[in-house]
Amino acid sequence: MAQKKISPGLTLAALAISAFSIGSTEFISVGLIPLLVKSFSISVSQAGLTVSIYALGITFGAPLLTILTGTWDRKRLMIVIMITFIIGNIVSAIAPSFIILLLGRIIASLAHGIFMSISSVIAADVVVPSKRASAISIMFTGLTVATVTGVPLGTFIGQHTSWHWSFIFISIIGLIGLVANYFLIPNGLPIPGKSNLAGFGRVLKNPSILLALLITAFGYGGTFTAYTFLTPILENSLGFSATTVVIILIVYGLMVAIGNTLGGRLANHNPVKALIYMFLGLAIVLLLLFVTVHFKYLGLISVLLMGFFAFMNVPGLQLYIVQLAEKYTPKDISFASSLNISAFNIGISLGSLIGGQVTNNLSVTLTPIFGALMVFIAIVMTMYLQKREK
Repeated sequence: MAQKKISPGLTLAALAISAFSIGSTEFISVGLIPLLVKSFSISVSQAGLTVSIYALGITFGAPLLTILTGTWDRKRLMIVIMITFIIGNIVSAIAPSFIILLLGRIIASLAHGIFMSISSVIAADVVVPSKRASAISIMFTGLTVATVTGVPLGTFIGQHTSWHWSFIFISIIGLIGLVANYFLIPNGLPIPGKSNLAGFGRVLKNPSILLALLITAFGYGGTFTAYTFLTPILENSLGFSATTVVIILIVYGLMVAIGNTLGGRLANHNPVKALIYMFLGLAIVLLLLFVTVHFKYLGLISVLLMGFFAFMNVPGLQLYIVQLAEKYTPKDISFASSLNISAFNIGISLGSLIGGQVTNNLSVTLTPIFGALMVFIAIVMTMYLQKREK
């Protein structure tokens, strides 16, 4: 008996719910660091490993697991991914030692990496070609909503109960995502097929795909030079109270969601052209933030505009990688997609590292300039890639 056709909108909703739980996990420990320091008698830098190790797990886990699961049914794979994610967070929740907590973070990060690469391809597969970037943006909306509500809520739970319950909270959301995937992801989705290290070589040896991965790292990562230190900018430079900063961060997240959705629509037909304009807008806003960083309300406007442009490029970057892989390495589409997820996380790490060095050695108010420089590099590379592809 044939399976009843599932609406693409419902499939995208299931992916967005899963993305919400996964997005909440990536930065949840940032708000819990003081509690972890006290609970395990560790230093702040050691507690910070819960973030950096998670990012590394995504960076390396996404492409490697894509190789191992290339022949798996896509729906079954998504179910296994969510089960692994839930297990990782439960391990973190009941961790009796800091080492076990890190182990739980690694398990969850492996699920995170492959989820982002596979779900992007599924989102593009269930809609008509003209709406692929919009579909990817809907899936990524789960991440942006997590930035607005999931992370603050998880932190609030940890502060008013214990950090253990924050990870249990994430596990429950993951369970909801698991159930949604089971019922709302259709059977019979295209399977990329067996992949191996030769596929790794094919993707990275292609100049256009490699350049696109660098564009992702620089163009997306530029925001994080300033965003990573947004709270001290808002409190110390712009003079907002801690209570007001929470409200600003929520509005910032809403701006991210709006920009992400609009970016998906703009990138549907010509992602490269759209990316150039998006990067240009982001670079201008980062420079504007540098100029207005000591003017309370002008600075606030700049911060919110930064949120608007921050994730706008994500659907276009992910769609373009898929398009390039379809053109040059059609057997390695999922693998190319997973490498782009790694590039996003390399961008986060690079932007945060540069921002940290600028903050330590110069001033936090200079971080937007260095972010703009990263984005400018992405603009030059995008223009070159556009010319090359023509």
